[in-house]
Parts: sequence; C-alpha cells; structure tokens
Amino acid sequence: MKKILFLSFIFVAGLISSCTNDWFEIKPKGQGSPTTLTSKTGIEYLLTGTYAVVDGTHLPTDGAVWASAVSNWVWGSVASDDAYKGSDYGDQATINPVEAFTADADNGYVANHWQGLFDGVIRANDVLRYLPGTEDMNETEKLQAEAQAKFLRAHFYVELTMVHGQVPYIDENTETPKTVVNDHVLWPEIETDMKFAASNLPESWNDAGRATKWAAKTYLARIYLLQGKYDEALPLLDDVYTNGPFDLMESYEQNYLIEFNNNKESIFEIQYATNDGASGSPNGGWGDALNFPHGVAGMGTCCGFFQPTHSLVSAYRVGDDGLPLLDDTYTADDMLPYDTDITKDEDVMYEGLVDPRLDHTVGRPGVPFLDWGIHVGYGWIRDPSNGGPYLYKKNMFKQSEKGLATTTGWATGVNPNNFRKFRLGHVILWLAECEAQVGSLDRATDLVNEIRSRAKDSNVVTFADGTPAANYMVETYDDTFESKEFAMKAIQHETRLEFAMEGLRFFDLVRWGIAADVMNNYLSVEGTKMTHLSGKSFTAGKHERWPIPQTQRDLSVDETGTTVLEQTPGY
Repeated sequence: MKKILFLSFIFVAGLISSCTNDWFEIKPKGQGSPTTLTSKTGIEYLLTGTYAVVDGTHLPTDGAVWASAVSNWVWGSVASDDAYKGSDYGDQATINPVEAFTADADNGYVANHWQGLFDGVIRANDVLRYLPGTEDMNETEKLQAEAQAKFLRAHFYVELTMVHGQVPYIDENTETPKTVVNDHVLWPEIETDMKFAASNLPESWNDAGRATKWAAKTYLARIYLLQGKYDEALPLLDDVYTNGPFDLMESYEQNYLIEFNNNKESIFEIQYATNDGASGSPNGGWGDALNFPHGVAGMGTCCGFFQPTHSLVSAYRVGDDGLPLLDDTYTADDMLPYDTDITKDEDVMYEGLVDPRLDHTVGRPGVPFLDWGIHVGYGWIRDPSNGGPYLYKKNMFKQSEKGLATTTGWATGVNPNNFRKFRLGHVILWLAECEAQVGSLDRATDLVNEIRSRAKDSNVVTFADGTPAANYMVETYDDTFESKEFAMKAIQHETRLEFAMEGLRFFDLVRWGIAADVMNNYLSVEGTKMTHLSGKSFTAGKHERWPIPQTQRDLSVDETGTTVLEQTPGY
C-alpha cells in the first residue's frame, strides 16, 4: 500500500513524549471526531497512518527517524560484526556508544527508538479502539482491518522487545497506561496478535504492501525463532515454503533493485515512494537516508554512514571447493586489503575466491558499483579511519535511475527501492535451521543448497568488457550435514551471507546464544585496525539488550514517587 502523508488522529500517549512530568496528561494537539473515525474511511485512514510508521520515518527529528528505521541498520547491523557506523566519528555521535556497547539510558538513539515504535503501537491501538463502533463495514472487512492492526502492533512490539527487553504492554483497552509495568517479556501478547492476523488476513491484496496471511505466518515463525521455539516455527515455515505462492528470484541481486520491487520472492515488503509531491520524499525510506556514498561526483548522495566491516567482507571468502571457510577463526590476517585506494595506483584487488553475493552486497574498491563506474576506494569514503574502504550497496539506485531519487531536500539518495522485510530466502534458511534442530539433517542440507544453488546461478558483477570483477565461486554441499552442530554452523554462516546488512545479524547472534563470543572476537580483532573499537567489549547478560530510556523512567513516577518502569538488567 503506497504510503501517503497522514495527519494522525492519535490521542498522544505520554509514553511517547518527554515534554511533561506526567506521561498521560498531555492535551492532544489535534483530535478527529468519533463520527469521522468510526467509519470505513476513518478506519482506512487510521490503518494507513499505522502502516506509515513501519518505515520509521514519521518522527519530527532526523535522529528519531534513523533510530527507528525498519531496516534496523543501527541495532541489527552496526551493533553486530556486519557494519561500522561509518561516516566520521563526530557525525551522529550518539550511534558511537551503540557500536561500542557503551550506550546508557540517556542515549538519544535509545530514546528515539522507543518513541518511534511506541508511536506505532498507539496508532494500531486507535484502529482497534474505533473499529467496533464502525457501522458501514461488514464483518469480513472489520476482521481484516483488525487483523492488519494486530499484525502491525505485534511488529512494533517485536522491535521494542528485541531492543529493550521487557517493555510495558499498552493495548486498546488500557485506561490508565501510567500504571502498566514492564514485568515480563511480551511474547505471549505478541503471539496472540500475530496468530489472529494469520487466521484472518487474506492471502493477497490488490494493494502491494498490506500484510497478508503468508506474511503473518512468516512473522509468527520469526517470533518463535526469537524464542528458540523450533517445533512451533517449523510447520509455519513449511506451510509458507510448500503452499505459498512464492519462488526464488533467478538472480540474487534482483531482490535489491528497484525494477524488481514486489517480485515473486517477496512476502512482506515496505513500500517506498519518491517525488510524490511531498518535499524531501518522506515516503522514500528516510530511515536509511544517511546510508549512501558521500561526496562522490555525479551521485549527489549523502552521507557515508553504514559501512560494511572487514569481518563481513572476509566472511565471503570460500575454499577451493567453493564452500565457506567455516572453521576459520576471524583474525587480523583474514582481513581483505585495508589500505585500499586505487587512486594511488596500488594493486588492491583480492585474488582469492569469493562468494559472488559479496559484490552485490558491498561496494569494494576496484569493483564496479552498480552502473556508476569503478569504486575508487578512499576517494568515495568520507572518513576511512572510521569506516574503512567499503560501501553499502543494497539500497542504492542505479545511475540510470537517478531521476527516481528524490529531487527535493538534502537527502537526495532517498529512492523508491523497497525494503524487503521477508522473502522466500528467509523462509528457506529458517526452515533449514528448524530441520537441523529437530534432527532432519538431510532436508536441512537440501534447503541450504537451494540457497547456494541460486547464488551459483546468479549474475556476477563484471567490468565493462564482461570480465568478472573478482574470482567468484560458490558450490553446494555434496554430503549431508554430519551433525546438528555442523549444520547450525553452516546455516548461521549462510544466513549472514544471504542477509548481510539487512538488520538481522545482531538479533540472530543473540537468539543463537553466541553474541558474546562472536562480538568479543570481532571487537578484539577490529580494534587493532579501527581505533574507535579499540578496547571495547561485549558483556554477556547485559549487552543483548539496550536500556529503557531514562526519560521514560522519569516520566513513569507515580503518585507515591515510585518509578513504574524497571530498568533493563545491567543498566
């Protein structure tokens, strides 16, 4: 569903505000009449306003926009071993503590994430509050509206839970939100909403972007995986894989190109639009507006944030058999060239074998950057000492598509390249994980090989004369995975390669129980090259989540002087 600018009829909850000493005594700035809202048109407007929050671009300040971006580039990638903040150290400096695991409850990105996602919760609740009194909708229409609102509310609570842990549960029936405590993780409430959505949503809509039954089943499976409930996730994923109307795209990179928006692999896709009459194209994925090359002649994009790590690039190396180097422990010696600047006429090309998905994901010096020409290394990097030589590629538009990027405002990299929240590739690898966990190693192997076969058959990046830009190779596993342990290692690595820089990595490390080991190894190695990571570490039992914003805790003091919201353990 194409998003529109929407003046929400939201009764603003103090949970979202930091402008008063009492959460829930803020006078609404604007309020639609109940007659307007309790109509089919009113409900559709409220739903549209709720969908509009999903991409995180609705908040009034830029920092808030980027903190709650649907891509989770800060929380899922920069906080992992996939991405540096990039740019220079002083720009958006409140991300630095997130990257270094030194963020506290006063961190601005922590507060802005909370604000953005709870705004979505309140909007979903407004749909559910006004829907029962609507008389010009039949029961099927009401059920489908309710299912969409609950799908979206579950989404917002998943995001809040992954980042903050225990958060308060506010629903459409909550009369005194200030008394609500965050005394448990909200998985039961989230599951209930998503199950309702899966039972009542249609299999398809005429409008692209609306939640469907298949999207809800996929999301419910993801919710189970986040809890380690493999037995519950498996049948859902198998249903989507076996019975859903989805197929893998023929070539991997097609999932990241504007011309293939809403393709046959897509299950739930966030719709972006630019040059639609709104200044700055706020519906064009503004949550990632910073994450384009900076200062490159002819591109006009900004601002050099969100750069792939040496660790990520090194992960795409393969052996002579075309398989990943699963048993290598990441060390400084594994880093692909660091001082890479082809403007110095140095030989910077890595001569070893690499998975072709690398150059569809990462802009590397010496390799064509879509159709913009050869990535010239440090000449395209804002501050190599803070971000290294690599660039993010998956959200970029082609030079031939420059007219689609926004023509107003400063963020001229914003473009209509949709964010693919869920696609069949997710389902296949998550299903492989479930099969490995329950002991079906042969099927787990087959599923991983399906993804690797697509990678093998995909287009490779080439120079103008058609010569491959690197020594690409990828092969399937000849033998069934020998054990659950080996299978999980292979699936975890494959998941990283397939979905790199898509905001999943950190949350996957946490749910797999390996975040501390992986991140401490990463920080110790990268700290020898990237000075801003020197001496940084990850504390198990603390850094899997971020704190409850101190502003919200201060606002939660009740009449007895007690702070209602309890802080995340360790903060």
